[in-house]
Amino acid sequence: MSPSNTAARPQLWILRHGETEWSKSGQYTGLTDIPLTVEGERQAVDARKVLEGIDFDLILTSPLRRARRTAELAGFPEAELEPQAVEWDYGDYEGISSDLIRKDNPDYLIWNDGVPNGESLAQVAARADRIVERVLESKLDNVLVVAHGHFSRILTARWLGLAPDEGRHFVLGTAKVCTLGWDKKTPAIVRWGI
Repeated sequence: MSPSNTAARPQLWILRHGETEWSKSGQYTGLTDIPLTVEGERQAVDARKVLEGIDFDLILTSPLRRARRTAELAGFPEAELEPQAVEWDYGDYEGISSDLIRKDNPDYLIWNDGVPNGESLAQVAARADRIVERVLESKLDNVLVVAHGHFSRILTARWLGLAPDEGRHFVLGTAKVCTLGWDKKTPAIVRWGI
């Protein structure tokens, strides 16, 4: 899905949730609903400074508490819950680090190999496409989505009209802000990981 044929030119802002114990340790955190660490809460407050002064027409957040709490601390307690923005369902790899998986399978990459008994990359991309479509159809100027690492990377790839596995190229730290917009009529990354 590529937004390049649309008349409206909204900007899609992404805020990844703050640090959790599992993001700190490198464990896959899909649908497990764990809280932010103290550092994650501080990061979310710091993200508020980056987003200050932006007039958001729509603010969406994953319903998982690490994203909701990040939205709240970043100054957006009224964010609308958006179930499409949850993290990848990692299935059997939930709570396991990719380093541990690579001990048994040295060539493992989630972007190529997926996860057993979880969501496929195509399923995650379909959710991202629905958000891109919603943003484009909204005809709003600025939309903020508070979400998760892998999901945000896939969302970025889909905004740009790339295959979902191209999300592998967009590393995104906890509580970092990105802006997706336009270079004239071409979908583009305006800012990354601020």
